Amino acid sequence: MKELKVGVVGFGTVGAGVVDNLLRNRDVIAKRTGVMLTLTCVADLDTTTDRGVAVPPELLSNDAAEAIRRSDVVVELVGGTTFAKKLILDAFAAGKSVVTANKALLALHGEELFAAAERNGVDFYYEASVAGGIPVIKALREGLVANRINRIFGIMNGTCNYILTRMEREGADFAEVLADAQRLGYAEANPSLDIDGFDTAHKTAILAALAYGHWFGIEGMNIEGIRDLKLADLNYASELGYRIKLLGVIKNVDGAVQMSVRPTLIPKAALLAGISDVFNGVMIEGDFVGQTLFYGRGAGRQATASAVVADLADLALNFAAGTRRRIPAFRKGEQFDSVTPAGECVSRFYLRLQVAECPGVIAAVTKILADRQISISSLIQHENQGENVSLVILTHPAPEKEIRGAMTELSSLSVNRAPVRMFRIEEV
Repeated sequence: MKELKVGVVGFGTVGAGVVDNLLRNRDVIAKRTGVMLTLTCVADLDTTTDRGVAVPPELLSNDAAEAIRRSDVVVELVGGTTFAKKLILDAFAAGKSVVTANKALLALHGEELFAAAERNGVDFYYEASVAGGIPVIKALREGLVANRINRIFGIMNGTCNYILTRMEREGADFAEVLADAQRLGYAEANPSLDIDGFDTAHKTAILAALAYGHWFGIEGMNIEGIRDLKLADLNYASELGYRIKLLGVIKNVDGAVQMSVRPTLIPKAALLAGISDVFNGVMIEGDFVGQTLFYGRGAGRQATASAVVADLADLALNFAAGTRRRIPAFRKGEQFDSVTPAGECVSRFYLRLQVAECPGVIAAVTKILADRQISISSLIQHENQGENVSLVILTHPAPEKEIRGAMTELSSLSVNRAPVRMFRIEEV
């Protein structure tokens, strides 16, 4: 039986899961692939802390270069965008294929890394970089290759989804739920990467590149997190038949790409709206297949390790057949090369105003919207709540620049008492 030597760099949570899987399941993988995955090196600056995995001492090293020398394929699990990038490029230069889970590195330097893999004729796999154990990368690269991709909607951050689920379910405030998420280990001590939307943006950039054959990165993407989300907006959305999710959105609209990450209203009846707690879900719509939904654990030691080892199994199949780059890491397209500015994107919107309870308020508000050709689909004003009342408006489709212009005018009304709240609505 052929043998594929595997070196793992990064012995943290995911690295320990990968090592555990390779040590326990190598016989099962060998039966399924015809190749024995042999762990030859586990490199980390700290090789003494107990990770709950019994690793033979001779496999441990404090030198990442040792993992490259001893292996046929390197698994990069150190994270970050500096050392990890150098490690991967060094592995490519040595003729070694690489498996990574590093979404931030791919989002910021994917184009350079893909080019280096192609130049050196090696494989580069990264299933675990998006949605953990959910095989969404493989779906785009292989399963949906016969389709033009129309839309992708993704709930891809378990921390944010957990917070939003509990806020809606329990009527709890954001800060209270975030503190619980940190205590339970669902959120980092510094949660900004998650709650400010950048983790989801990195994953959105990767999916967009695979869907449309161009490395857009995150620079042209509208990114908003959930830090300022109010319980009142979750409640009003629910009353109107929607849920608010932190949604990565990728669309092909008349040959132009739209990308965003922001809290978004989606209908409760949509399957995607039912994804709760720490789970992830990605809906991909192709022109022939229609809508497909991928659901599961988007993070965690075992789920992410499963995706990493699945990539190693793919590499093993290539190795057994004596081939490389059977499925290139990235295929360039020709049609798409830029992202539509957020202001030019057309959508339905949710607006919430806090205004004084006095005659003529609704007339003043609706005039501002009408002057900008913004049509109202629904308007809610509950019975008198005191001196100030909430006015909630759902619009028909309108350009975002007109909505933002209207928000500026609405904020300047003498009857306005708080910043105007705005969210997109996506009919998933």
